[in-house]
Amino acid sequence: MTAQLALIPELELAITHGSPKRRAEMLSAVTDLFIDGSVGFTDAEIALFDDVITRLALEIEISVRSLLAQRLASIAKGPPNVIRMLANDDEISVAYPILVQSELLDEAALAQCARSKTQDHLLAISRRKTLGEIVTDVLVERGSRQVLLSTAMNPGAKFSSIGFSRLVTRSAGDEALTACVGSRPDIPHRLFLALLANASDLVRSKLIAEHRHTRRDIEHAVATVTDEIRNDADANSPYYEEARAAVQPKFDSGELDDAAVLSFAEDRKFAETTIALAYLCNVSADVVEQALTQDQFDMILVLAKAAKLSWATTKILLSFPARKRRIASGEIEQCLASFERLNFATAQHIIEFYRMRHAQPARSRAPASASAH
Repeated sequence: MTAQLALIPELELAITHGSPKRRAEMLSAVTDLFIDGSVGFTDAEIALFDDVITRLALEIEISVRSLLAQRLASIAKGPPNVIRMLANDDEISVAYPILVQSELLDEAALAQCARSKTQDHLLAISRRKTLGEIVTDVLVERGSRQVLLSTAMNPGAKFSSIGFSRLVTRSAGDEALTACVGSRPDIPHRLFLALLANASDLVRSKLIAEHRHTRRDIEHAVATVTDEIRNDADANSPYYEEARAAVQPKFDSGELDDAAVLSFAEDRKFAETTIALAYLCNVSADVVEQALTQDQFDMILVLAKAAKLSWATTKILLSFPARKRRIASGEIEQCLASFERLNFATAQHIIEFYRMRHAQPARSRAPASASAH
């Protein structure tokens, strides 16, 4: 560090009194020193460079910041504050190389940037070698069509169940995006079928030809899903008639809320719980029934968030006796994290996807203002 220490008086002069040109010259020199020796520097030495480079980089020209970002983007051991500062720069020419390449940005930093910055920043993030679920959740929620396409085309991107559902919803009416999402080998089978059910004939034929299942199996499944949606066979099932009689007055009077659903769920009244959620989310009882009984938990979280249920009520729904398997304690924690990340608007969009697919409403009669509950 002898050479570096010898520069400190000159650095202080450049930082406090230097012209923009002199600051840029010193920044280049310090960056050279750092890149040449970064692999062998201790944490304390990196922190010193971090502070100096940050101070020199303030109030310099865009072109100089952009060059700094390009030089630091690919290094494995770098100044963390400088990296974050460059990643969050409003100028995309500065932020782009860091957002695309730097391995020093963790998922929390990337997600925060994706929540607050421009679509150009989101597009840069979508082009990273790998993307975790926390990041793709934000990209799918906030991203433009170009961002969605870039994210869906990224083989290193991982999507949560909720993220995939949202991606399928946003693919509606967009042939290119539908084809891209449907071509992903990791798309859940039920969402693949939902995608096919709403795809154009051309895109559907393309996806069926590419998919690992046989054409007959897929076409049969799509036909089954479509028939189920159109018929909504359970909508007037005698099994639910008594439950509707109990739930309808609460809905009409505005008393069907989290406390009411909690009461039904605590008493293990499956039919009443199912109909209550169907009313609150304006979907068929069949959609709710499948969510409450299937092995996966994501749709319960979506329904609960859309119905504005508390976590206490949602947790009981996750442990309903009607489920095919018991939920483990570790899964409860994962579900809580997903429930807290999921916002009301996203849940509503996913519910709208299911609602659009149903030809008949979930209840025989409901006030015109039902969607406001």
